[in-house]
Amino acid sequence: MSYPGPHFDSTPPRRRPRARTVALAALVPGALLGWLVYEAVGAPGSGTDGAAARPSSTAAASPTGSTDPASPSATAGDDAKKPGAPSPASGSGPLKGKTVVVDPGHNPENVRHTAEINSKVDIGTNWKECDTTGTSTDAGYAEARFTLDVARRLRTLLEEQGATVRFTQDGDRPWGPCVDERARIGNDAHADAAISIHADGAPAGDRGFHVILPASVHSGSADTRPIVAASADLGERIAGTFVRVTGSAPANYVGDGTGLDTRKDLGGLNLSTVPKVFIECGNMRDSKDAALLTSSGWRQKAAQGISEGIVSFLHGS
Repeated sequence: MSYPGPHFDSTPPRRRPRARTVALAALVPGALLGWLVYEAVGAPGSGTDGAAARPSSTAAASPTGSTDPASPSATAGDDAKKPGAPSPASGSGPLKGKTVVVDPGHNPENVRHTAEINSKVDIGTNWKECDTTGTSTDAGYAEARFTLDVARRLRTLLEEQGATVRFTQDGDRPWGPCVDERARIGNDAHADAAISIHADGAPAGDRGFHVILPASVHSGSADTRPIVAASADLGERIAGTFVRVTGSAPANYVGDGTGLDTRKDLGGLNLSTVPKVFIECGNMRDSKDAALLTSSGWRQKAAQGISEGIVSFLHGS
């Protein structure tokens, strides 16, 4: 999410929040096993699938139709939709009647619209930049491309379960949307769950994923109190399934090993009136994490891990 460049959206120093009970019976053992897989990943930033991230025959295909969704042609996709537009008619699966809003973080075109994204919007607790450019791997694979690819894979998986899926953006607008609009899209859809997908830009050596939960905020136009408990449930479930499916460990630099962090400085959470979390799928500035994030097979696993957490939350089991 962060970007150490001229348009860096600075955030407060990483906090060490009080550890939460995060389905520890599933999360911690899975994390220990995950590190064994995690350390065995192939060449950093290769963009190919190492043994630990080898996709199954069904996972290898990209929902966008590109042989490698990291390619520039996959930025817009063949199935681009207007922000907030519903997915095609969903099936009759267990999530029929449920609406999920998926927020692919940033926008590949933000770098060409710095004036627009640097404008300030009210997030309740303070005013903040409309949006940021996001980060990238050292080899130049942009976070905004990563988030779109994982989001599209996630959409396919959720639609197979019968859910109606709405995007905040699908590479189909010149910049943004601003963080307040991203929240509003979920609110207007009366989403049963919403998730914002990101990858971090922390220093090399900081590794692993974490899920960001909304803090209890009641300030100005922000009031997260009605959604804090449900969002925590959603985030804990996603953290547990993400460990199990991807083999990745919780972040070693935030969250005290729980894979969870609670923040009150993110407009997309502060302004949400529906259960919502962010996920930082890994650190793009670490070579080993970058090898995972640039692997199409691992991105499919990431989407699967997120999907299973959302399904568990919506089923309430």
